[in-house]
Amino acid sequence: MSMEVTAWMSLYHTMNQDGDRRKFSVKTVRRILVFAGPHRRDLTIFLILSVLSAVLVVATPVLAGRVVNAIVDNGEVSTVVTLSVIIAVIAVLEAAVGLFSRWLSSRIGEGLILDLRRAVFTHVQRMPVAFFTRTRTGALVSRLNNDVIGAQRAFSDTLSGVVTNLVALVLTLAVMLQLSWQVTVLALILLPVFVLPARRMGRQLAAMEREAANHNSAMTTQMTERFSAPGATLVKLFGRPADEAFEFTTRASRVRDIGVRTAMYQWVFVTALLLVSALALALVYGLGGYLALRGNLDAGDVVALALLLARLYAPLTALASARLEVMTALVSFERVFEVLDLVPLIGEPANPRPVPDGPVTMTFDDVRFSYP
Repeated sequence: MSMEVTAWMSLYHTMNQDGDRRKFSVKTVRRILVFAGPHRRDLTIFLILSVLSAVLVVATPVLAGRVVNAIVDNGEVSTVVTLSVIIAVIAVLEAAVGLFSRWLSSRIGEGLILDLRRAVFTHVQRMPVAFFTRTRTGALVSRLNNDVIGAQRAFSDTLSGVVTNLVALVLTLAVMLQLSWQVTVLALILLPVFVLPARRMGRQLAAMEREAANHNSAMTTQMTERFSAPGATLVKLFGRPADEAFEFTTRASRVRDIGVRTAMYQWVFVTALLLVSALALALVYGLGGYLALRGNLDAGDVVALALLLARLYAPLTALASARLEVMTALVSFERVFEVLDLVPLIGEPANPRPVPDGPVTMTFDDVRFSYP
């Protein structure tokens, strides 16, 4: 993952993170594990592939450093060629693992969607007619579609991301500390400068996005009302088309201004984070080069540390937003479970009488109807 992509992801998550203080529900996790039970084998393979992917990501910079050391030390050509071939094989293997992991995560996610939708649809079918007269259809459809898809992302994206980033972070830190603890500490000191500004700017951007959404909603409402036959008739009867146009233009202008400010805030933030990462890279080269010239560090180790730097910041930034992703997934599951927990007002009898074979008749004797 490039540093620019990491910066954009950090900004996106922090924009949606403010105000999220939900408690972690163990009960919900247990129910999720019940639904994940049929996919246990695929989940195990998926987690193994995620760990393997993280190992491959860390291996390439280390081997690149070995190549540089071999060149600087005037080593054998066969050594350089062998290391280059290993790097190429790792690249191919990493691509294959990534493709298979994506296929497996899609298989798990879509299977989970099928299980949840089938469970919700079957349960709602058991509800009495009174339930449908009191429940909004749109809310039920949203639970069946949006929340189920949100729950699916917990397995297809969040789970793999947390595992891969956690393993990559541990391995990267271990390798960097083994190569040079001084350079590693320097890189970690700069981390707050990379992460903390996102929180403040993320809140500001979230506020602007909410304001823009409110104005867009108001414009949509105005257009829907004014473009209908009754609304257009009222505007023409009162003779206020100019006032309506002014009100609409004011809202649209505010949305334009917010859009320009939002774009500038985003690019300032991303540029600042890219600048911090570039400064960290310069410091790694500077301190690493100084240690290499003094004989305390190999030249290849300096290159390896520089390559590992991006692999250090990317998982750290992603894990900083992991709580938001996990809680969002839990909320989606909870909303689905709320439907599954609904108890029908009229339940089926424990021992129903069997329906007799053949034609069945029903006789109403002395049946009366009256208003209460």
